[in-house]
Amino acid sequence: MIEIAGLALATFFATVGPLDVAALFAALTANKTAQQRRSIAIRGALIGGAILLTFALVGEFVLAGLGISIAALRTAGGILLLLMGIEMVFARSSGATSTIDEEEQEAVSKADISVFPLATPLIAGPGAMGAAILLMANQQGNLAGQAVVIGSMLAILLLTLISMLLAGRLQALLGVTGMHVIERVMGVILAALAVQFIFDGIKQSGLFV
Repeated sequence: MIEIAGLALATFFATVGPLDVAALFAALTANKTAQQRRSIAIRGALIGGAILLTFALVGEFVLAGLGISIAALRTAGGILLLLMGIEMVFARSSGATSTIDEEEQEAVSKADISVFPLATPLIAGPGAMGAAILLMANQQGNLAGQAVVIGSMLAILLLTLISMLLAGRLQALLGVTGMHVIERVMGVILAALAVQFIFDGIKQSGLFV
């Protein structure tokens, strides 16, 4: 169970990106009061968590209904996570974990950013959604393992909420360089996990005996 928890925590930390979310949250709420920032952060975390939990619980059934095998899911998910890991290592923005310029401009003009872009795509982005489905699929038939995955996801969401509430202090403490160092380290770990997902998917597909 410790191995499952470690894998899930590392994957969700990398795909949700609590530090990146906190940095963008601080920028988007610079003109808000402390009470408004707290309210937006809590709503965003709850909505983002509900989205990820939904994908974790029913995502596999939806894919099965579309005729997508677990092997294909593992391979495709691994490729997506690998691309994200590479981009994190080289400190490049990824569409799977961030907003595009047009989305940021729309967010700045909105009074409430808790749903967009905070809950999605910043917290519950394509990478995090795919990771939730993939990690739950890896524990198919293992209820205890799936409970650990969900618990790990909730732990990262809680960390994300705390990071947003302490966004200003966190940036001052770590600085830009410190946040980039953590992001690069997690990128290396995510890339390694992604390659393992790809290997497992190819092996399960039966293409090579």
